[in-house]
Amino acid sequence: MQRRDFLGKMTAAAASFAAPTFVSSDVLGRNGRLGANDRVNVGIIGLGGRARDIAKTCLHVPQMRVVAVCDCFRPRCGQFITAVGKDQKWSDYVDFREMIDKENLDAVMVETTTHARAWATIIAMQAGMDVYIEKPMCLTIEEGRYMVEAARKYGRVTQVGTQQRSMPINNWASDLVKNGAIGTVHTVLAPNFVGPDNWTGAAAQPLPRGGKEGWWDIWTNQAELRPYHPQIHRGWARWRSYDGGGRCYGVTGWGTHSYDQIQRALGADETGPVQVWLTEPVKNMPTGKYDNPKGNPDTGVDYRGLAQPVIGPRAKVRMRFAKGTELRLELDGDWGPGLGAIFLGDKGKIEINRNKIASNPKELVLSPENPGANRKLETQYHIENWIDCIKTRKRCTADIEYGQRSSTLCYLVNIVRDVGQIGKKLNWDPDTERFTNCDEANQMLSRPRRKGHELPALT
Repeated sequence: MQRRDFLGKMTAAAASFAAPTFVSSDVLGRNGRLGANDRVNVGIIGLGGRARDIAKTCLHVPQMRVVAVCDCFRPRCGQFITAVGKDQKWSDYVDFREMIDKENLDAVMVETTTHARAWATIIAMQAGMDVYIEKPMCLTIEEGRYMVEAARKYGRVTQVGTQQRSMPINNWASDLVKNGAIGTVHTVLAPNFVGPDNWTGAAAQPLPRGGKEGWWDIWTNQAELRPYHPQIHRGWARWRSYDGGGRCYGVTGWGTHSYDQIQRALGADETGPVQVWLTEPVKNMPTGKYDNPKGNPDTGVDYRGLAQPVIGPRAKVRMRFAKGTELRLELDGDWGPGLGAIFLGDKGKIEINRNKIASNPKELVLSPENPGANRKLETQYHIENWIDCIKTRKRCTADIEYGQRSSTLCYLVNIVRDVGQIGKKLNWDPDTERFTNCDEANQMLSRPRRKGHELPALT
C-alpha cells in the first residue's frame, strides 16, 4: 500500500477517534534519507500564541521549510497565516492527519494544548513524522513514559521545547556545575511555582463562529466534555484538566524550564530524585511582593515582571537526589532566577537563568570560555538542533527522555501538594517511576481518558 493511500484510509478511520492501526515505520516518511543540504518539510499542529513565536523563529532557519499548518478551530488558521505567514503560501487544515496525508512532510511541531499533546504526538510518530513537542510534553507521568516508548519503537527524532538546553551560555554554565567547578553540590534553590486550579464551572457560552461541527469535542480530547466557555478555550493552561500549571511562573509553565536546567546541571538527564516532601500547607497566594524587588539583576530582572500578577496554589516542596543533593523549591517570583536555579557547592555557587549567569567567586563566569549572551533568537538554537538531528538521526539536546524527566519533577510537585502530608517523605523510584511508600500518590501518576480518546496502541 502506498503511503498516501494508507494515510488517507487512516485519516477517515480516525475521524471516529478509534485508535488507528499502522504499518511498519520503514514504509512511511522519508526519515534517514535526507541529505545534508535538503530542507526539512515541516507542518505545525496547534496555532495558539506559542505556535506563533515558534513559526516566526522557523523563518530564520534556512534548513527547514514550514509548508502547512493545522488547528481544529478553523478561524485560527486564517488568523495565524495572516499574522505570521502571509507571504509563505502555507496550506491550512483542521485535521492534522489530513495534513500529514496530503503534504510531503518530514516532521511536525506539536504546539497543541497540553492535554492533546501526547495523542497528536504519537499519531504523528506512527505516521512517519519526527516531532518537536512543546513543553510540558505530557499531562501525566505515565502518559509521558508512553510517549518515550512510542519514540523508541518507531525510531523518531524528538525535541521537547525546553530551549535552554540549546543556549550556549546555559549549557556552558550547566557543565561548570556538572564538572565540579563549585565542588560537590549539596543544595539547589529554585522557585516555588504556582500549581493548577480546578475548574468549578460557569454558565455555558455560545460556541464562537467559524468552527467545523464537532471541533469542541476534538479540542477537549481526553478531558471531560464540558460546555464551551472562553476561559477554558483561551485560558486552558490554568486548569488542572488541561495542564499542570502552565502559566507564567506556573509549575509546568516556567517550572519545566527551571527543572530541566537543574536536571542537566546535576547530570540527572535520565533519572530523577529519590524523595519528595511538602514543608508547608498549600495556599492560594501571589508569587511574591513586588514593591521592592530583590535578587541578582544579572539573572532575574528580565523575567521577573512577567510573574507579577500571578496568583495561585503554592507551597514549598523539597526533593533529594540519590547523591544527597537537596532541591529546595522555595524562591518567590521577586527574587532570583525564575527560569533557572541557584546551585550551592562546597567551593562556591552558580546562579543560572535563561541566557544569564552569575557566580561566587565571580571569576568562574568571567572566564574567556564563557560563550556570552545569545546571538540568535532564543529558540532558534533549539530548532536548528532538531533539524540537524533529523538529518543525522542523532538524539536532540532535549530528547524526549530528558523531557520526560523534567516533566516528572513538575508532576511530583503537584502530587505531593495534593497528598498534603506536611513533612512526610514520599519515596520515589526514578527507575520504575513509582512511589514505594504512598499508594495515594501512585493513583495520581495517570488519569482516566474520555472514552473514544484513548492513546493509540503501539503496534
